[in-house]
Amino acid sequence: MAVLLLGEITDGVLALDATAKAVTAAKALGEVHVLCVGAQAQAAGAEAATIAGVAKVLVAEHAAYGKRLAEPVADLIVGLAGGYSHIVAPGTSDAKNILPRVAALLDVMILSDVTGIIDANTFERPIYAGNAIQTVESLDKIKVMTVRTASFDLAPLGGSAVIEAVAEAANPGLSSWVEDKTASSDRPELTSAGIVVSGGRGVGSKEQFAIIEGLADKLNAAVGASRAAVDSGYAPNDWQVGQTGKVVAPQLYVAVGISGAIQHLAGMKDSKVIVAINKDEEAPIFQVADFGLVADLFSAVPELTGKL
Repeated sequence: MAVLLLGEITDGVLALDATAKAVTAAKALGEVHVLCVGAQAQAAGAEAATIAGVAKVLVAEHAAYGKRLAEPVADLIVGLAGGYSHIVAPGTSDAKNILPRVAALLDVMILSDVTGIIDANTFERPIYAGNAIQTVESLDKIKVMTVRTASFDLAPLGGSAVIEAVAEAANPGLSSWVEDKTASSDRPELTSAGIVVSGGRGVGSKEQFAIIEGLADKLNAAVGASRAAVDSGYAPNDWQVGQTGKVVAPQLYVAVGISGAIQHLAGMKDSKVIVAINKDEEAPIFQVADFGLVADLFSAVPELTGKL
């Protein structure tokens, strides 16, 4: 049977990186149909149709889907679920809000953060902060799952899938939008950036975190932070990388003043190249780093930024 993949859309714009990586995962399960939902979803649907491996794009465009509320989208997916063996989404905050509700309405289990697909019923997912991989077999008629996009390659473009309109489902009216408070930045988005520079508690203060931002700007990189740095007030919550933050897998990850707690490693250990700068030569981060520099970050980072 076919696989229904929920495309990641924000304000009418398709998150191509997350969606295309989820397509790679979904292709291993069957024919892929991408569902694009939003108050404006036509352009996102047209872009999704160009991802290689997508057989069909379903576009549901209605004002009720414009405020990222889980309930109306979940009811729409449940109404479409009968024709699919799997319902898949990239493991984003939106999908983690919507798919558990879909699973509950269908009375099936939710498979979260899938990192490997063995067959149509058997999947791998990390547990214990990524220190063990759990193999899960589901006998549910419909499998509902989020995939950790960092574990899958980007599906190429060049497809020409059929695009169909889908009628909106009845809005259950269980929640209502009040307001959005969003932070804007000229830097790349953290989970899709090719380079990430992260600072830890060793940076010392919110004001000194500027040296992390300076290095990131030189590299055209996203800025990340450890939970310790976020909890200390040095960086905002949406910069947090780790088990309870965002999972990243950039081409280059630079960890500055980060000791390397298990919870942080769970969020960045799939990075292609890891560089660590820390004055403690016994810091656990050096065990996963490809390149390690034992130095005072307050002299090493400004020097590196200057040379760049």
